[in-house]
This record gives sequence, C-alpha cells and structure tokens, in this order.
Amino acid sequence: MQNLPVTSKMIECVYFSQEDGQLYIQFHNGESRRFTGVPEAEAVALTTAQSPGTHYLERIRTQFRRLAA
Repeated sequence: MQNLPVTSKMIECVYFSQEDGQLYIQFHNGESRRFTGVPEAEAVALTTAQSPGTHYLERIRTQFRRLAA
C-alpha cells in the first residue's frame, strides 16, 4: 500500500493499493476504515480536497463498499 499525504483535522493518514483498489483511512480519533473498489483518482481527490474530511463523508463513505476491519 502506498501512503498518500493528507492534511486534515479529521483524517490522520491515507493508504491506497493500486493492485486491488483498497483504500485505508486512519482517523485522528483512533478509528480506521477500509474500502474496496476505489479508483486511484478518487483516492488522490480525497487527499487533495480542500476538506478531506468532508470529501470522505460525501464521496467515499457513501459510494464505496466498506470492508470489515
């Protein structure tokens, strides 16, 4: 998995796997989420959004299948 730099009040770090489209998000509160079927462009858009937290809530959380931890 590739570490994608992110500056966010909500998200601590983001990892993305190009091989299988898995996106791993670690939050500042200690929680983490893993999603599958995420295009690379969407992972990059998350990390470059003006508000990565809002982008996660509006685009990632609602559009991609979450995997069990």
